Amino acid sequence: MDVDKEQARARFSAARVARLGTVGRDGRPHLVPVTFAVRGDVVFTAVDHKPKRTNDLRRLRNIRERPEVCLLADHYEEDWSRLWWVRADGLAEVLPEDEQDEPLRALAAKYAQYSEQPPEGPVVRIEVFVWRGWTGER
Repeated sequence: MDVDKEQARARFSAARVARLGTVGRDGRPHLVPVTFAVRGDVVFTAVDHKPKRTNDLRRLRNIRERPEVCLLADHYEEDWSRLWWVRADGLAEVLPEDEQDEPLRALAAKYAQYSEQPPEGPVVRIEVFVWRGWTGER
């Protein structure tokens, strides 16, 4: 059963992880799990301190080249009547350092780990223009 925009945003906001889909100039898709915070129709995510092979992350290059992105959060159980997913389509931008304080506070409010060690990398702001969702619940 489809869910409305408010239900979709509420389910998405409560999720602990989402997948961020980007596409580079070459047309190749790229998908990574991300932590995030939602403020209205805006989603913030940041590159945190967890080990990475490089700081020149493909997701950031892709956003700079093609800002159209998709986020997906979902819930799975063996009882398929409890399944749900929410997709948020939007436009992303990598924020300059002087615009990162509020997004970092929002992330720290959701994840205790970020209160102890705030993300060090760039912050991404995603303006969501479409919230879509589905649930197996009746």
